[in-house]
Amino acid sequence: MEKIAIIGAGNMGGAVALGLHRYAGEYPLTVTTAHAATLEKYTALGIGTSLDNAAAAAGADIVILGVKPWLVQPVLDEIAPALSGKLLLSLAAGIPSAQMAQWLAGTGVRAAYTVIPNLAAEIGESMTFATAVLGEEDRLVLSLFDKLGKTLIVDEKRLEAGMMVASCGTAFALRYARAAMEGGVQLGLYPREALAAVYQTMKGAVDLAAAHAAHPEAEIDRVTTPGGITIRGLNAMEEAGFTAAVVAGLKAYKN
Repeated sequence: MEKIAIIGAGNMGGAVALGLHRYAGEYPLTVTTAHAATLEKYTALGIGTSLDNAAAAAGADIVILGVKPWLVQPVLDEIAPALSGKLLLSLAAGIPSAQMAQWLAGTGVRAAYTVIPNLAAEIGESMTFATAVLGEEDRLVLSLFDKLGKTLIVDEKRLEAGMMVASCGTAFALRYARAAMEGGVQLGLYPREALAAVYQTMKGAVDLAAAHAAHPEAEIDRVTTPGGITIRGLNAMEEAGFTAAVVAGLKAYKN
């Protein structure tokens, strides 16, 4: 089984590390961070740890780069001698494949992908988008990240759309949850009651629509009684710009 090194186990890299540890334990795993204290939680779980990025990459077959976009080039320069024959998966958004290819020229890397999971990788519920590169390696990337949720291989021009809907989308969905919780409190629920109700309602709504393979509007119609309170609430949200605000948020990366 191929060995995996995650270079930079911060928020996203750490979520992938925890997910792989839980759901893909057959892959030997090593993670690196810039600070020893950060590694303690991984060591406690029995995950291999290191403060040496180059050494971790040298001992792996698959290198997952979990650093921030502005650190990708310096970290690649650091681990370049260890990349020959390795599969590189970068979790950094906004770096075109042409730029990656330029930085990786001469390294002998097996293949390089941009992979955009979300934080739910930690619990095996990520929606991950990855660029298409090679047939055989595409299948490996799919099989690996499908263990952490669902994965789509797309062309690069659709990768940013996937990032906004699925990765940034985690924050967008939770911002709705916060708003609904605040509304519940204003209506008289205690905060803990409102939070529990909102989370369970969101989960139930998504699971219901997914179970029926339904368009969201089909399930909305089932709960929207003519002249009832649901349609009043929906129309009030639309009058306040709900749909327009969501679409504007998804398109914000182009601004």
